Amino acid sequence: MTQELICLSAGGRTNADTLPRLTDLERHFPNIDVRTLTIHMKNNFNEPVSSCVAVKKVLPAIPQYLQAHYWWAYVHPRAVHVFERQWLVNLILWGNYRRLCNAVLHDYGHQLPGRTLQIACAYGDLTPRLAACVTPGGALEIADILPIQLENLAGKLGPQAPIKLHCMDSAALGFADASFDRALLFFLLHEQPQAVRERTLAEALRVVRPGGTLTIVDYAPPSRFNPLRYFWKPVLDRLEPFARDLFSEEVMAWLPKEGGFVTLGKQRFFGGMYQMLTLKVVETGKDQSAGE
Repeated sequence: MTQELICLSAGGRTNADTLPRLTDLERHFPNIDVRTLTIHMKNNFNEPVSSCVAVKKVLPAIPQYLQAHYWWAYVHPRAVHVFERQWLVNLILWGNYRRLCNAVLHDYGHQLPGRTLQIACAYGDLTPRLAACVTPGGALEIADILPIQLENLAGKLGPQAPIKLHCMDSAALGFADASFDRALLFFLLHEQPQAVRERTLAEALRVVRPGGTLTIVDYAPPSRFNPLRYFWKPVLDRLEPFARDLFSEEVMAWLPKEGGFVTLGKQRFFGGMYQMLTLKVVETGKDQSAGE
């Protein structure tokens, strides 16, 4: 089935009840499911709102591991109301949220020309800050498996933000090879089982063009002198059972064995507990010794 484009506009003054929501779309169009979103919304509801939504037949299923282990943080309708608080996100990261976001923006030179892909939504103001760095003619695209997270993100973006939102599985991205100039994985890998993590990394590298970059920000094996190594890991073991992998192994362990990338930079933060890894995508078989 070819994609259709449905444009919904609410002229004049609007309120929260009149905003087009994903649940409303599904109710009004029962034969189609939302797949790809290009939404322009205002955070405050007293301004005109215009939304364009591309729809397709099949909405990807929510992975079982996500429903089983992360329903409380992302899937449940109340999750957004609880966790979409800047101070809380910063607290969970032990005061390092802004520092890590700043590192990403600095690494990008505070400019995002061309197409940028953020794989998975993030609580906090990271995405609006990225959107502010998009240069004329560029676009920031965000892929997430959860419509509720995409809807929440849309509410944080300005009406003219150069944003496209896609309902997609990170382990099976529906983009063509080499279609982005850069991709970002911000605290996603520690939430995934190993097999899914490996597919996500392979997909992220696949959709970035040769010469483009993949930036990974996540947990890392902390220094043995970091007391949180002994305190925080048991907490994560209970709440986020896949995070233990990143406390004990390097990301390189899950990258494609056939290569296709070189390492541009490695940074550690907060006693080694957080990392930013920057990879450059290369044509397979070329200049891969630096990625070892």
